[in-house]
Amino acid sequence: MADIEIDPTLAPVLARTGDERVVLEAFLDFHRGIVLRKVRGLADGDARRRLVPSATTLAGLLKHLALIERSWFPVLLDPAPGEVFPTTEEDAAASFAVAEGETLDDLVEAYERACARSREVAARFPLDHVVPHPQLGEVSLRWILVHLIEETARHAGHADILRELTDGETGVL
Repeated sequence: MADIEIDPTLAPVLARTGDERVVLEAFLDFHRGIVLRKVRGLADGDARRRLVPSATTLAGLLKHLALIERSWFPVLLDPAPGEVFPTTEEDAAASFAVAEGETLDDLVEAYERACARSREVAARFPLDHVVPHPQLGEVSLRWILVHLIEETARHAGHADILRELTDGETGVL
């Protein structure tokens, strides 16, 4: 299935009889695709606009999710010298902060690159591969995949609401 170009919206359906890894990766890619579709067609200003009491914006969600991808896959599974998993409240808040010169296109590209790198790194390890985690002790790749499905799906829901508040655009996908 990895050699075929598949619309991410179909991946979970196509993986319905796949093994555990195929199903986990299909659902994660499904939610990654939803996040990207929620920002397509927006102007930079709309993506940066605060529509809820928190600092959460569509642009900020993309920036945060790119950091999450980089942290949970490359930093934990294949860290470069000096890379550290973010663990502080300051790290969490900063992950949503969009710099003045960053455009929505930049953020989309960074998220897509982070997802591609995550896929590449994860593919090198079995689901049972365990790595140290600074707060949890240790985690398996299986756990990381399930956690990223949860994290990405939760933020896809936020993106859905923010998009509706931005321009009225609705829809599951």
